[in-house]
Amino acid sequence: MGASQSISENSIHEFTVKDARGKDVNLNAYRGKVLLVINVASKCGFADANYSQLTQIYSTYKSRGLEILAFPCNQFLKKEPGTSQEAQEFACTRYKAEYPIFGKIRVNGSDTAPVFKFLKTQKSGVMGSRIKWNFTKFLVDEEGRVIQRYSPTTKPLAIESDIKKALQVA
Repeated sequence: MGASQSISENSIHEFTVKDARGKDVNLNAYRGKVLLVINVASKCGFADANYSQLTQIYSTYKSRGLEILAFPCNQFLKKEPGTSQEAQEFACTRYKAEYPIFGKIRVNGSDTAPVFKFLKTQKSGVMGSRIKWNFTKFLVDEEGRVIQRYSPTTKPLAIESDIKKALQVA
């Protein structure tokens, strides 16, 4: 971790990412929202449980200030082989995802997306800062700081109490 790896941003809101069509999205648009940020993959064995539960969590808490930000990633055994738009179509058609599906990214290595460098710097996991697999989740507070990181095997409904706490919902 040399100086080139340092992340000076203090909030996820300081990043701009690409949507599934390649257009810039300033994450400052999500200021004041609790975020669940996830690297997703449609061909992953974890896809069905995660996408189904993400849709359920989102429909329950979006009106209370939750946003889910899904980033397709083909870095783990090529489980997201299509385009960003195909990943978006898959999630929206098969799982009725209403939350944003962004452009494909890399979450490890020298070409890691800056937003994921930030997330990993804020909360490391079992493998240090490296992302272990698809469906690693980061819970981010309204100010854009990472509250918690969850492993790929942690299903979205298992963190519902943490989401409620972050949203200050009884």
